[in-house]
Parts: sequence; structure tokens; C-alpha cells
Amino acid sequence: MRQTSKNIFKCFATVFTVAILFMSCGDNYQRVGEEAVKPIFPQGVAQNFTLTYTESIEELSTQDSSESRVIAILSSPLSEDFDNQSFKFRTFPEGLKVDFFDEKSQKSVITADYGIVYSQTNLIDLRGNVVIESHDGKKLETPQLFYDRKNNWIFTEEAFTYTNPEDGTVMDGEGMDFNRDFSFFKAHKTYGLMTIKEDE
Repeated sequence: MRQTSKNIFKCFATVFTVAILFMSCGDNYQRVGEEAVKPIFPQGVAQNFTLTYTESIEELSTQDSSESRVIAILSSPLSEDFDNQSFKFRTFPEGLKVDFFDEKSQKSVITADYGIVYSQTNLIDLRGNVVIESHDGKKLETPQLFYDRKNNWIFTEEAFTYTNPEDGTVMDGEGMDFNRDFSFFKAHKTYGLMTIKEDE
């Protein structure tokens, strides 16, 4: 009997010691930098992603049917959908290509190494070897470019090269903004070779 109570006391003491040990091993470490950032995961991943944007040619009522025209075709090897976050966005980590079509179905092409589409602000952020080639041969090259879909406005603060084969000009600069069809173009700072044609 004395031996049994001694064993019970040893077991109780061991359990109590282990419990104290685990309670004293709290994690009080303050995480900073990259450790402090909580990992986020996409709600969906699509490979060989293609999205076609269309609009109807005429305004529709509830019972009408109408033809639609293609405005843009976005394609990418990989798309990650983060619409499960409080600030919704979609990434294209392996690059993307967008074919834009105007009212005359003339195609302009944008390519980039990386892209983010912010759903709530209608802003597209393109990064890495961004190239825009318009249907008439104009070409813009820059490391980063933003596109405001709501206002059809494109802008950057990075260095750029703009080539216009109609005028035979090549313009280098830093920072610029323009509308989607290049009818308005404003460069913030320019340098490089420009040729100007004079009327005779």
C-alpha cells in the first residue's frame, strides 16, 4: 500500500512537472520583416488562362438580343485568383499578353513578364519588359506600366522608349501618360533622337 501511494505521488509529480514545463514554453517571440507577413493563398489557379472581354454593339433592353464585339483577349500561362482577400486582385506570375481591338477591329498588343489586376480599383499593374505595339506600328517599351481601365488611361514613372515609324522617330524618356489609342501622349522628361519633319 505504501509502495502504491509512493508510485501515485511520483506519477502526479511527473505530470505536474511536465505541465509546468509546457506552460512555461509560450511563444513570446516578436516576428518582424518577412516573418511577420502572413502567407496568403489564392482561391483558384488556372493554367493556360484565356479571358475574352466583349461588349454589345447596341444597348440592350430586357428582351433584346444583339451582336457583341470583342474588346480584348487576355491570355497567360498561369493565373492566380486572390478574390478571397479583403483587397481583391488577380496575378499573372508567368507573364501575360493582351490583344486590344478598337471599333474598326484593329488589333494592338501588350505583353509583360508579370501582371496584377486589382478588381476593386480597375487598375492593372504590368511589370518586366512591358511592350505595347499599336495596330499602326507604334511601339512603347518600359519596365513598368499602369493601366486605369475605368478612364482608359495608361501611365508610368519609369524610363521608356517610344518608336513611331510614321515619323521615323525614337523617343527615350522618363515618365509619361497617354490614352489607349495614343491620340494624346504626354512625356514628362525626354531625351534621345527625334527627327522633326518640316512642311515645305
